Amino acid sequence: MCADEDAAGSAGAASGWPDVPGDTAFTIKVPAADPLVRAGFPAHVTVLYPFLHESRIDAATDRELTGLFAGHAAFTLSFDAFGRFPGVLYLDPWPHGPVTALTKDLTRRWPEAVPYRGIFGAGLAPHLTVANSEGPATQDAAYDALQTELAPRLPLSCHVRAVHLITWDGSRWQDRAEYRLTAHL
Repeated sequence: MCADEDAAGSAGAASGWPDVPGDTAFTIKVPAADPLVRAGFPAHVTVLYPFLHESRIDAATDRELTGLFAGHAAFTLSFDAFGRFPGVLYLDPWPHGPVTALTKDLTRRWPEAVPYRGIFGAGLAPHLTVANSEGPATQDAAYDALQTELAPRLPLSCHVRAVHLITWDGSRWQDRAEYRLTAHL
């Protein structure tokens, strides 16, 4: 759900993709955007991919993660603009701050969890991948048309109350745990 789906397809494959069985990631589910996604997976914003191999996530790590996420307030993301990476059309979640704060706290505590395996330097800005199947020769026309088709369905918003830990089993991503954020008072 994260690696080859969130970033630059074949270029990524040569640089460290595909996903490895036991990979984990943290995502924010955005079910309201599912009807817009043409990439073959549920709508989500990646908080951190990859995290630790699943074999390293024990009861103590789970307690630490529960505390870390509880230290962040629930927030709302709005989606009203498109953006592009090479080969990728995405929705730009706003504001970026709460998502990047989660990523920073995770990587500060677990510095070995380098966003996107370091392929994109410090990582990618938060985004919700809509489509990622077009190559350089066709992406502009195809994504222009898709953007025109989908724009009337925006804006969308998502109340983020939890972050999901998912695990790659070798053929698909599966939910492993949900970590609650602190509710607004």
